[in-house]
Amino acid sequence: MGECPVCAAEVELADDTMAGELLVCEDCGAELEVINTDPVELAEAPSAEEDWGQ
Repeated sequence: MGECPVCAAEVELADDTMAGELLVCEDCGAELEVINTDPVELAEAPSAEEDWGQ
């Protein structure tokens, strides 16, 4: 389990979740990126513009 950085809801991760994967918070709909799996650390996923460095 991780905590959504946007709404603080608990986010369940699959056992095979890896760092770098993207998830969606079921409570608020925010797109999240798995930063670390042990301990679980989630962050808001970068927008498309940030991905391209614009």
